Amino acid sequence: MRSLDTPLPDVWFTRDLPVLRAIARLVDGPEHGGNPYLGQVVPASGLPKPEVTAAARALVSAGYVEALTNYAGEIVRFTGVSAEARRLTGLWPTPQGEWDRLLEQLGARAQNAPTDVERARWRAFADAAAAVGPDAGALLMSALIGGYVPRAR
Repeated sequence: MRSLDTPLPDVWFTRDLPVLRAIARLVDGPEHGGNPYLGQVVPASGLPKPEVTAAARALVSAGYVEALTNYAGEIVRFTGVSAEARRLTGLWPTPQGEWDRLLEQLGARAQNAPTDVERARWRAFADAAAAVGPDAGALLMSALIGGYVPRAR
């Protein structure tokens, strides 16, 4: 038996996130009209129904997914996912993920440039981006993803 002062086991990675990914994939896809039933999420998640049901309740209460319930309050169907759920599942970009993709792309271009001059330019660009660091890089990507363009002074 667990002590009352012992934290509960993490269920985000083992239960909630796989169910959120399954719901997001089904809501985003045309196969179920964007409104999958709980019974369709169960096989899509690869988890047993009691786990999916518990995850679904947690995801609804956290605001990650919207659901329809029956008269007894049981989740029957999913009708939407939040913007944060879209980012967590990979449907929408995150600033950190886009920064990593930019660094990867710059490194690949530096490595595969056809001439020494182009290779040096891409390498300098890649080195400068790496020197900016992930925090400032993520802020830049956040502005780019959101369509923010700074005004000239």
